[in-house]
Amino acid sequence: MLVIFKSKAAADVIMYEENAKPILDLLGKDLKRGIITAAESAGAIATLETEIAASSERASDNDADEDHERHRRERVSFATRVFPLLEMLRAANKHSKDVMWGV
Repeated sequence: MLVIFKSKAAADVIMYEENAKPILDLLGKDLKRGIITAAESAGAIATLETEIAASSERASDNDADEDHERHRRERVSFATRVFPLLEMLRAANKHSKDVMWGV
């Protein structure tokens, strides 16, 4: 199934549920239907940027074999996967608009 993120500040962002779920879990949001209000958008941006930094740091640490193997299998990084939604959140924050999905 698809998750379609909508905001009056940006074009729709479409993701498969399996890719949207870790992002929404990180933000404490439901997968099926939800909203990130304009007031919440700054916090959501900070949370996603922190996770991008952490995942990049984990990717650069190739000391652990299983970590290296996981990154080898992961074809699309978290930073790449979350980028369109992050840009939507930045635009929504700038224009004081909400981001919704499942509506």
